[in-house]
Order: sequence, then C-alpha cells, then structure tokens
Amino acid sequence: MSLIYTAPLDEMRFTLKEVFNAAQFWATTPKLDHMDMDTVEMILEEMAHFATKVLLPLNQSGDVQGARYLGDGQVVVPDGFQEAFRQYAQAGWIGLGGDVAYGGQGMPKMVTMLTEEMLFATNQSFALYPNLTIGASICLLAAASDEQKQRYLHKLYAGEWTGTMCLTEAHAGTDLGMIKTKATPNDDGSYTITGTKIFITGGEHDLSKNIIHLVLAKTPNAPAGSKGISLFIVPKFLVNDDGSLGRRNSVQAGSIEHKMGIRASATCVMNFDGATGFLVGEENAGLAAMFVMMNYERVTMGLQGLGASVLAYQNAAAYAQDRLQGRHDTGRANPQKNADPIVGFADVRRMLLNAKANSVAARTFAMYVAKHLDIAKFGQQIEEQQRASAKVALLTPVCKAFLTDKAFEAVVECQQVFGGHGYVTEWGMEQIVRDTRIAQIYEGTNGIQALDLLGRKVVKDGGVSMMAFLDEIQEACQCAKHQHGIVTALMQAVQEVRALTQCLCEVVKQDKHAINASAVNYLHTVGYLCYAYMYLLVVDASHHKEGEFYDSRRALADYFVAQQLPRLFCHAQMARADSATMMTFDSSFFV
Repeated sequence: MSLIYTAPLDEMRFTLKEVFNAAQFWATTPKLDHMDMDTVEMILEEMAHFATKVLLPLNQSGDVQGARYLGDGQVVVPDGFQEAFRQYAQAGWIGLGGDVAYGGQGMPKMVTMLTEEMLFATNQSFALYPNLTIGASICLLAAASDEQKQRYLHKLYAGEWTGTMCLTEAHAGTDLGMIKTKATPNDDGSYTITGTKIFITGGEHDLSKNIIHLVLAKTPNAPAGSKGISLFIVPKFLVNDDGSLGRRNSVQAGSIEHKMGIRASATCVMNFDGATGFLVGEENAGLAAMFVMMNYERVTMGLQGLGASVLAYQNAAAYAQDRLQGRHDTGRANPQKNADPIVGFADVRRMLLNAKANSVAARTFAMYVAKHLDIAKFGQQIEEQQRASAKVALLTPVCKAFLTDKAFEAVVECQQVFGGHGYVTEWGMEQIVRDTRIAQIYEGTNGIQALDLLGRKVVKDGGVSMMAFLDEIQEACQCAKHQHGIVTALMQAVQEVRALTQCLCEVVKQDKHAINASAVNYLHTVGYLCYAYMYLLVVDASHHKEGEFYDSRRALADYFVAQQLPRLFCHAQMARADSATMMTFDSSFFV
C-alpha cells in the first residue's frame, strides 16, 4: 500500500496568518517589510507539490533500497534521489532562508519551517541531506571569515556542494571535550586533520560535486576539555582560488551504518587521514561556533517529529474511515454491511485525536519559536533581539525534545489504529515509526535536552528566564478574548510550573542528583504548558469566527484540556520526587 499525504496548507495558513499575524509582523519589521503573503502562498504551494509528487513516491522505495556503501569510500543514494535533489537544488530550496549577500533568498524562519515540515512529512531520509547543508551554512555565516563565506556559501545555497557536521567520535558523544581528532598547524596557515568521526549524516554520497565537512578537532596545545575545541572546514575536494575544484582531500567514508530507520540517509564513519583543513574563527572557540548549527538542527528535529506525526495521522484517519470491524456502541451505523467503520469507536478516536491535537500544538509552538528566531535576527532594537534570543535559548530544548517525544508517541498510536496491518511493511506505518525514532536520539538525546533546560536554562539563573516566560503566559490569559476552558486550565498550569520551578531551584542546592533525576519530567511539564499556551493562542485566533475549521480548533482545545493537559500535573509530581528512589541502588544491581 502507498502512503497518502495532503499538505495541510489550510492549517499552515491559519497558524501563519491568523495566530501569529505574520503580515503585520513583517510590515512593522523594516528588514522584513519586503515580505508579502502572495509570495509565501506560492512558496508553500510549490513545496506541497514537490513534496507530494516527487518525495513521497521515493519514501518507501528509498527505505527498501537504502544508501549503499560500494567500498573504497564510495556511497550511493537510492534510485530517484539524485534527480529529486537536482530538482530541489535548482528550484532554490536550499537557499530559501539563506543570506541574500551570498545567493540566498532571505526568507524568515516563519516561512522556512513550514516547508521543512512538508519535507520531513514526505521523506525523512531525503530531508536530512539539504538540512545538514543548511545547518553548515548557518554555522559558516555566523563564524567564518568573509573570504570563507564567499568561497563556500554560494555553492552550498545552490546545492552544487553539500555540508556536514562532524562532531561525534566512538568514545565521545555528548562529552565532546573527550574528542581525539587532531589539527596540526601548517606553515601556509592550513591544518592537517587526523582522526575518525562517526554518525556523520551525509558524510559521503553521490548527490553533489563536493562535500564541505565542518570538523571539531584539537590543536596541539589546546586546553583540556571542551574549552580546547576548534572548528575546521575540511572539503572533500580542495577549492582553488578561482572557485574550481582541486585535488581530492584525504578524507573518505570508511563505512555506513545499518540503521533502524532513515535508511536512505547515508550515516557514515568518516576517516580524516592527514586531511587539509582550514580554521573557522579563533582556535579553541569551535564549540560555540558549532552550537549555532546544532541549535538550528535541534529546532528542525522538532519539525521532523511534526511532519512525521502529520503523515501518520492522515494515513491512520483514512484507514479508520475504511476499516470495517464490529458494531458501534450506539447501534449499527452501516446496516447494509456486516460491520461499521472503526472511526466510530471512542478508543480509536482517542488515538487519532491525540495525534491531531499534538500536530496542531506542535506546529503552533514551532511557529512561536520561529517568530522569536526572526526577531533575534531581524529585530530593530538590540534589546528586542537579546530578549528573543534568550527566549529561543530557553525553549530550544523543549522544541527539540518535547515535539519529538510526543511525535513518536503519536506515530505509534497511529500505527496502533491499523492493528496488525500497522506492523506489516506494505502499509508503510512501521517505516514511519522506525524513521521517527531517531529524532529523539540525534542532535543531543532528549535526556540531554532536558538536562540543558533544567540545569543550564533554569537552575543556572535561579529560574529568572522561566519566570519571565510564565509571566508572559499569565498576561496572555488575562488578556484572552474569550472565556474558553483553556484559560482557567492554563492559569492552573502556570501556577504549577511556577511552584515546581521554585521548588527545584531550592532542591538542587542540597541534592546533587536532583537535576538528573527530575530533568525529563520537568521538561515534559513545561512542554504541556507550552502546548496549552499554544491552544490559548489558537482559540484566540478562532474567537467569533464561524465555520467547521474554527469549530474544530476550539473542539481540539477542549480535547487537549480534558485528555492531555492533566499529564502536566503527573509529570510535575514525579519531578518533585526524591532522587533517592533512583540512587539507592548499588551499581552492581544493574546487571
């Protein structure tokens, strides 16, 4: 069976235009006042067409064939991917949000996030190739020299070259301070890079003429730990002064990983055997430069989860309408046939509504973060940009971890709607589950995101940033245009998170294990709060508007308040629990 997908353009337009009033935001932001909604409509429609007609048909075949390692450093992508990438690059999609000074189109994140959702919905593996290129471009734009930007960005935006991020080593994942890759300076200003990196997405393939690796390494006299990490450009082919490709560099793929999902994405072991590299920025400042890219990727992983949950929901909803099993609780709904559609059963609706409520909240929250990314980049006042940057820093781990946790939960429930058919390859649902699972793992596991939120973003400043966010939500409740139940429920949630934050900021002073013990539950508590806040915005935007679409937004808010928001209080209670219940066991217990 082939998967179906219809781009939810009506929901995207509602989020962009009515919830966040993008047109007014752009008109009052001088650096964005060139934006017009007609152009954005065209962009969304074109991506919907490309994603549906080009990428979706390659999704299941790409999974079956997978990326292949041919030996001698050669990797090929599945059939059809080369042509799809050529079309994608030539249409200008890679440079959609890129800097116009280097050939990009300068579109705000509020627009590009919607195209990324469609990309991930229809082909998660394919999406990763341009996604890493965009991330590498963002890193170079932030940290590279003018000469380096001129040399690389035009080609990356055009898709003639692609990019990677090379961080992880076999012994050093989260703890990058342990990396062993070496960078030895040469007389001509270049560096000799030696070491091995693993889990490198798009490290080798046959999609582009050149691959620009961004590599973390340590120079000979570097300080110990993360303070001694530098960032280097290591091209697959060295680039001549005139921009043409020179000799092959001493870097190649040693193998590719055989994975649970995203099998059409080449995840490579990369060997740097005395390769020539070029320093980006200052020595020992590489981790800060790379985090610009990593934070972009973390928000994008949230969009991966969103896209996957939309695809899963659409297919599960269609199946539930067609699948005949049993009789409805209120009697025969389909008397001319021997059974009724399973969509009439409350438990099936529970699973479908969980997925739908998640996707609406996730898209709204991603747009909220995207708007603040745009304010941080295009805002008029330094103070305005700084406030937006601080809010993005606070919410990035929530965007990455909560959206992907809830997305995986949603795709599993949508698979469950299919019963046994959901476990069978031909229906495509098990692939969605397999592909989506990685989003909780890479770009910093969701447990690490939770530690980042509670430890670095909340406890470190005594909860000041979180309290400011809670004040914003409380003010939004007080200014609500309606008396929908979401207002009262959200106010209660704010009080709970405020009390929990104050509690944990005190507990960590006495309990060294408290942050690790409470972080995941704290992040989920904040995640449900964010979703509830988004439903307040959704109901506000739907207030006094008639029609089935707006009725459904209000009804989804009712469902969220009744069936999902209560989880916030459960997670809060678990976050308050003493770490002793975890730490009382001796290490020898875990055998």
